[in-house]
Amino acid sequence: MTRSKTYQHPTAQGYYGEFGGAFIPEMLYSNVEELRTRYLEIMEDPGFLREFEDLLKDYAGRPTALYRAERLSGRYGVSIFLKREDLCHTGAHKINNTIGQILLAGRLGKKRIIAETGAGQHGVATATVCALKGLECIVYMGEKDIQRQAPNVARMKMLGATVIPATSGSKTLKDATNEAIRDWINHPADTHYIIGSVVGPHPYPDMVARFQSVISREIKLQLMAKTGRDSPDAVIACVGGGSNAAGAFYHYLDDESVKLIAVEAAGQGIHSGMSAATTQLGKKGVLHGSRSLVMQTDDGQVIEPHSISAGLDYPGIGPMHAHLFVSGRANFYSATDEEALSAAFLLARLEGIIPALESAHALAVLEKIHFEKESSVVICLSGRGDKDLDTYMKAMK
Repeated sequence: MTRSKTYQHPTAQGYYGEFGGAFIPEMLYSNVEELRTRYLEIMEDPGFLREFEDLLKDYAGRPTALYRAERLSGRYGVSIFLKREDLCHTGAHKINNTIGQILLAGRLGKKRIIAETGAGQHGVATATVCALKGLECIVYMGEKDIQRQAPNVARMKMLGATVIPATSGSKTLKDATNEAIRDWINHPADTHYIIGSVVGPHPYPDMVARFQSVISREIKLQLMAKTGRDSPDAVIACVGGGSNAAGAFYHYLDDESVKLIAVEAAGQGIHSGMSAATTQLGKKGVLHGSRSLVMQTDDGQVIEPHSISAGLDYPGIGPMHAHLFVSGRANFYSATDEEALSAAFLLARLEGIIPALESAHALAVLEKIHFEKESSVVICLSGRGDKDLDTYMKAMK
């Protein structure tokens, strides 16, 4: 296998080191092959780029702020900058990718859009761009997640999407993804599957990472304007599948002077049996069309994950991140449900910002890492916490 010479891009076959590829049923071969052979040509077309950039600016509200959190910085003795993806239209970074993919789907002539969602942010972002372009939208969501993310379900329905519950397995993100793939197999001709993270068969991990790379592109420009340096000492992001981390890391992947810190969900404890810390618990295997690290039994059965955060409740990780972990390029930590809740309340009370539970995992790692004084640290605040208020209210009782 030819190895890529950069952490950014996979090989022509979609491999980051030993992870990636496209492991798909024959019924999906033509769809995935069409994407593989055309995605770069479409994404590099000047007309596509112009429309994508215009929508990011005028519709999604980019660039998002890079905010120096004064009181949080004072608590930890370093300069902490929050990349405010929570300020995007729809409340999370997910809109960056869905805008890109809806434009790509249009150029492929697709009229029907499907998606999976965990926390609901990707479902809302997909429903939003489908409304924008007048396309049919079907979102698969775990029955458990539908109950704990009711505000996002209501938003999707208001935007015109059909939300279909996944009732198998743990009734969470993994199962919603399974259902979306089944739908795609049954409707291969007219349907585009907007995958929400850097997972799935090649070219999805690369495609989603490229659409999300606007995050680190902006960080470099904003840091230069604020500090005179375009590179921080560290970038921190939460990781489930890993799209916000891929975007925040992207333009620093090959700059080894920048520490990359990924934070997974430890749930009730890494070895509690109620966790989603894939790099700590996973083994090499295939999940949802790519080879990566997967939480699985010795005979290959997927182990049900757990996280208080619906967006991190996933038994795998994107192949780019698996490669970053195995190669040592990124450092992987984990935060428990309780640690994430504490970090969320701390940010709310120190900075007046209520983060998504996913983002709170990234914030929680500040208690675990010692940074040199005067270090600059960028944390990707991937989403806002409105959707998690019910969980936060229960924690306050």
